[in-house]
Amino acid sequence: MKNLLGRCVLAKKIKPVLPSLREKKRYLVFEIISKKDIKSFSEVSSLIWQSSLSFLGEIETAKAGIWVLPDKWNQKKQMGMIKVNNKYVDKLKTVLALIKSFKKQQIFVKSVGVSGMINKADKKYLAM
Repeated sequence: MKNLLGRCVLAKKIKPVLPSLREKKRYLVFEIISKKDIKSFSEVSSLIWQSSLSFLGEIETAKAGIWVLPDKWNQKKQMGMIKVNNKYVDKLKTVLALIKSFKKQQIFVKSVGVSGMINKADKKYLAM
């Protein structure tokens, strides 16, 4: 009898989170304008993370769920994509605007556009 109850408990599936309770995400496309191109994705990612941590702090950065997408970085166009929580899009734009220099050269990070679907953001802003 005890074995049978244990199996029933293990067989029960966890209910999925309702769509209204899930964290909604947005995809922000950004462009880096500078005299020299930034060659590696890791440099871009660390630049955005450092700016985010200095402006928002660790807790707000964690709540924002900022994720720089490595497969969306285009070195030729100097454009990339960041996934972020929908409530923190404006704060992420501020974080990008606060980036002023990289390796003693002046740079400007411009947000090109925001979308709720990764495919639409890719087609509309990155494929330009």
